[in-house]
Amino acid sequence: MRWLVLGSLSFLVAVGCGSTTPGSGFGSGGDGKDGGGLGDDGGIFNGDGSFTSGDGGTNGKNCSDAAKLVYVLSAENDLYSFSPPDKLFKKIGPLRCNTNMQPNSMAVDRDANAWVNYVQSDQVSGQDTAGAIFKVSTADASCQPTNIGLPSNWFRLGMGFSTNMAMGTDETLFVAATGSMLGTSNAPGLGRIDFGSSRLVTIGPFTGSLAGKSAELTGTGDARLFGFFTTTPVEVAEINKSSGAIVNQKTLNGVETPAYWAFSFWGGDFYLYTAPDMLMSPTRTTNVTHYSPSSNQIDTSYMTNIGFRIVGAGVSTCAPITPPK
Repeated sequence: MRWLVLGSLSFLVAVGCGSTTPGSGFGSGGDGKDGGGLGDDGGIFNGDGSFTSGDGGTNGKNCSDAAKLVYVLSAENDLYSFSPPDKLFKKIGPLRCNTNMQPNSMAVDRDANAWVNYVQSDQVSGQDTAGAIFKVSTADASCQPTNIGLPSNWFRLGMGFSTNMAMGTDETLFVAATGSMLGTSNAPGLGRIDFGSSRLVTIGPFTGSLAGKSAELTGTGDARLFGFFTTTPVEVAEINKSSGAIVNQKTLNGVETPAYWAFSFWGGDFYLYTAPDMLMSPTRTTNVTHYSPSSNQIDTSYMTNIGFRIVGAGVSTCAPITPPK
């Protein structure tokens, strides 16, 4: 996701390079009340953020290897695959979508198709004037339009697929509308894409301290949905898919409040992609922060200044759910 008009960025967090700091124990599984619960492989996610492994942890049945990777989209409109354990980005190529709009966000389904949100904005006011969703092949970045209609206050989206039931294969594309400007609190909350009617269905606002905040989304094969909120400091939260209510939220100290940003879940861990405003920091590209609930650590030095700015990340519900052994 990317912001075209940022206003004053004097509120950005100062981030020290190479830091690894304890997290706040963001739990996975369970009812979300105490951060604990049963993992999908029989492992236990403990309330203090520690993890006791079981016997597996993937929802990859009937999935290709390609569907188990993370994919990212750059501000320059290039598609990459990403293997988190290898810290490896592999360029697939430029998206060949027939549009003058700018790439903004991405989600990936179980067939390794990417669904990409493009946005058009007024260069003077920064107001979004149009938005669309395209279907993109992660094999060769070929692109086709869709007839999915986006309401005027839902042009700029965060996106993520989540299975409808734990370890199931049916899934839903969830979206989060963003506010009109970074730092504001006017985002309408959570919605979903109804592919049958080609329309966006609103679900409800985020709640508590994250009400009205902007979020990028990532979902899992065990039917959960998470948001990366660009507050200061940033937060990761589990979201109730039926209402938009915040189930549990954790502050990630040391992660910059970004101008370019994306979010993915893989192998039980979260990956946050952040970069500052290009006008203010022309040589700084994306940093990748690795947040591991199992070790309760936030590693802001996981990958730094990777050479391009990521605006979208997508991972299918085929991807591993728990930490690899």
